[in-house]
Amino acid sequence: MQNSRIKILHIDIETAPNIAHVWGLFNQNVGLSQLVDSGYVMCFAAKWHEDDKIIFKSTYEDKMEMLYTAHQLLTEADAVVHYNGKKFDIPTLNKEFVMGGFLPPDPYHQIDLLSVARSRFRFASNKLDYVAQALNLGGKLKHRGHELWVRCMANDPEAWEEMKQYNIQDVILLEEVYNKFLPWINNHPNHALFTDEDRPVCTNCGSTHVIKKGIETTRTLQYQRYRCADCGTPLRSRYTLTDKEKRQHILRHPKTS
Repeated sequence: MQNSRIKILHIDIETAPNIAHVWGLFNQNVGLSQLVDSGYVMCFAAKWHEDDKIIFKSTYEDKMEMLYTAHQLLTEADAVVHYNGKKFDIPTLNKEFVMGGFLPPDPYHQIDLLSVARSRFRFASNKLDYVAQALNLGGKLKHRGHELWVRCMANDPEAWEEMKQYNIQDVILLEEVYNKFLPWINNHPNHALFTDEDRPVCTNCGSTHVIKKGIETTRTLQYQRYRCADCGTPLRSRYTLTDKEKRQHILRHPKTS
């Protein structure tokens, strides 16, 4: 059972490509003078964790409304889940915000599932589509490829409906991968800081159903281990079980240069 009040937002953006004049098709070095138009956020899909409602906004409807909605969602969020968002989605949105005259959103934690995939596992591919299918969660929606983006840029209503469904499926898939990865995320914002519970709370899901699971021994101290009975996250007490008198007699090897 989740008692925490942390607000977790799942978000995924789609962007238009850069357009440039080129004289070849292979290994091109495009100069700024060749750039006709730079890429931009075409649309985004987002949902609050465990909420059925999915928010979709696009330039097809109203660009400033799209940016305003994205800015408000990020400001309201305590944590934002994305896939390669630290390097792509969030900086791309920030570029749009500053160009649109917005101030920075309020600070939020970022949970980049691509970083989790790379650091905790060794999948044959770390692409979201491959990882989701490997975990039996389904996959991305098939689409017509680059033509879909071109037709959306030309404001084709049929293409925009296809893009909407594609983007929405991505954010649904994002949440499902997040749920699967949850006990493996070792830098998740701590749910205990968002609740008034006076008993142990799972850091990753907010459950109070945590059970003792033996002792963890570091080089110099011992701690009580726990395991969340709901999401399975391994946990550890912040305070050592090693009493003060014993700590005075524990030695350690000096660090070497």
